Amino acid sequence: MDRKTGIIVGAGSFDGMMERPGKDDLVIAADGGYTYLKELGIEPDVLLGDFDSLEVAPEHRHIIRHSPIKDDTDMALAAAYAQEQGCTRILLYGGLGGRLDHTIANLQLLMGLSRAGVEAYLIGQGNVITAITDERICFGAQAQGMISVFCLSEPAKGVWERGLKYSLTDMTLTCDITRGVSNEFTGQESYIEVKDGTLVVLWGLENGLVILKD
Repeated sequence: MDRKTGIIVGAGSFDGMMERPGKDDLVIAADGGYTYLKELGIEPDVLLGDFDSLEVAPEHRHIIRHSPIKDDTDMALAAAYAQEQGCTRILLYGGLGGRLDHTIANLQLLMGLSRAGVEAYLIGQGNVITAITDERICFGAQAQGMISVFCLSEPAKGVWERGLKYSLTDMTLTCDITRGVSNEFTGQESYIEVKDGTLVVLWGLENGLVILKD
């Protein structure tokens, strides 16, 4: 069966899932994320990693074992596997908190997935984080709280923010300025757009994933 959504749970800070996986979702435990899934009573379809967090790989019908001497993190390897299985939407849990280097690596992973045309979200610690590349992300009037935008790589050109407390008009954001931090929803429809480049966007978990991309 063709699976469209991949759900990956890593070994970082974990405060639960937004909703339980559907029957057609591909659920992947990235190393220590297996412990979180077992606590929720969710059996992953795949257990993947070098098992430095679990120390010993548990018994499972589908284990993909990687050497600890590798170029990618377990989360990145799990995302690559999800793409190979045809997932065009990926939810990443357990990818924040814990080791700071892995948190930063997961932000890089979001950007890489966006540039590959995959819709991906890093969820945890009360936040949802995504990346957008040469596109627009839209929020309904019900959205509330804070929203922040970051350029973490080469300059992002043609950045527009509308319907928020602070607007941007055809701006260029770079990785060494903080212009996009701590904006606010205002009770009206809003959007963030980048015409050339990649942006990382963060908002409160209370707004869920109810967004549209153009």
